[in-house]
Amino acid sequence: MYLLDVSFDLFEDSQVQLVEGAVMRLFDAWRHQGQVLGRELPTWIKEGSLNLRVVCPEPDSLHQKYLSPAGRHALAKLAEAGLTQPRIKLLGRDLFSDTTAEEGSPSWQLLYATFVHNCSPLRSGDSLAPIPLYRVPAIANGDHKLLLRWQDDWMACDQLQMNGVSAEQAALFELGDPKSPLGRRGHDFAKRTEYLTKIPTYYYLYRVGGESLEAEQNRPCPGCGAPWRLADTLHGIIDFKCDECRLVSNLSWDFQ
Repeated sequence: MYLLDVSFDLFEDSQVQLVEGAVMRLFDAWRHQGQVLGRELPTWIKEGSLNLRVVCPEPDSLHQKYLSPAGRHALAKLAEAGLTQPRIKLLGRDLFSDTTAEEGSPSWQLLYATFVHNCSPLRSGDSLAPIPLYRVPAIANGDHKLLLRWQDDWMACDQLQMNGVSAEQAALFELGDPKSPLGRRGHDFAKRTEYLTKIPTYYYLYRVGGESLEAEQNRPCPGCGAPWRLADTLHGIIDFKCDECRLVSNLSWDFQ
């Protein structure tokens, strides 16, 4: 991931309320397209310019070729709020974030999230590196907003189960059962992504608990009931993979 500085010159008659609305509209459009990661938006005004600091998957993530219809509309509306078009400066690589997947189509991919990863939920099956969402066709309504909302819900459930205090069992059900509301949504997004990209796309099921190591090693696919354990663990996480149901999972963390 990369840290970018974005600045806009202010017109003499710029109004704060209009400026704030225009910038947030553009930021939301960038985020919903996967061009900007996270919700943090450090912003300041200095010497007649408004400045933002954003984290992006790649150095050119904010290029107009990646914009959604909402992003193009937001750029066109900047002048009405008293702002020039943005100037973008690459500050450097973000040292404490994931490395983006290389260009090109992976042999397979998966939807995978955790509450500690602030990156695209679409991962390369070959490397587990995040794939920028703007590289793939929009999920719905011209961007990836619905997929990112699913990711937000997944991260919230993961935070609850990691804390182990409030709603832990309910959160584990959502994360680990393909028939849970969260699981159904995620699996549907995986199917939709596969249809759009023509790349096999799997859904990750989080697994914790279980009766014994032997029982866990031999548990069947929760979708079709067939054996799905892999001979070797992939990326230190994936121990189970069903090509029929497009599901992957880990060996219960209780037995690792």
